[in-house]
Formats: sequence, structure tokens, C-alpha cells
Amino acid sequence: MSLKIAPYINLDGECAEAVAFYEKVLGAKNLGIQRFGDMPGNSHPMPEEAKNRVLHAALEFDGQRLMFSDTFPGNPFQLGDQLSIAINTKDLERLKSIYHALAEGGQVKMELQETFWSPLYGMVRDRFGITWQLSGEASQE
Repeated sequence: MSLKIAPYINLDGECAEAVAFYEKVLGAKNLGIQRFGDMPGNSHPMPEEAKNRVLHAALEFDGQRLMFSDTFPGNPFQLGDQLSIAINTKDLERLKSIYHALAEGGQVKMELQETFWSPLYGMVRDRFGITWQLSGEASQE
């Protein structure tokens, strides 16, 4: 099974503006914007200032994908941390293996777990300071 790798841009409240800008500049197709206020259920308290921030957005152009999100209000945002690498695959065992190897000597930012958008998702900063987002894709069986 193949891995799909995409740059993931993280911003501090300017995500929707950035998506519109890059969509125009790159002649990209906007694959949609999900906002924090669109999350299902009440699993997390949601301050008003968070509801319109971007949870996830994606652009596609020339066979490539560029993904985006805003930070959640109150979460630290440090210039230089706004770019990570996203890996997507249907091979969940391979995803687990990559996650654990990247976590060795690094820092787990989010344990591998099921989310409403993925059967298996986790985030880790490796020992070289690179942040990886690992996301399993649901099988279409």
C-alpha cells in the first residue's frame, strides 16, 4: 500500500485567509473547509472565539495536496512550527510502525487514536524537531 505525503500548514487564526490566497495563487481546487464549530458532539468545551477557526482545509493542484488548520485558541503557536508533514495511508499497521519509529527519541504530541475523521490518527515531533501527522484512511471494503 502506498503512502501519501503532504505539507500541512498550521496558522493562528489566519487559515481561511491563507487558503483563499493559495487557492488563487496556485490555481487550486478547494476541497473544503471544516471549522472547529463543525465538530460533532460536545466532547470538548468550545469557546466562541474557536468556532470559526479552521479545523481542517485542503487544496489540490497539479496532482498535489496542501493541507491547513488554525491552532485552537489557547494552544501555543510559535513561528517556525507552522509547517508539518502529513502521512495518509490505508495500511494501519505500517502507520503504527512509522509512528512508533518517529516517536523514538522524539515527543508524542497526540497518541495514536481513533478520531471522527480517521480510524487512526496521531502526531509526533521526531528527534530532529520535525512534526509528523499520521492519519489512517478508512478502507472502502
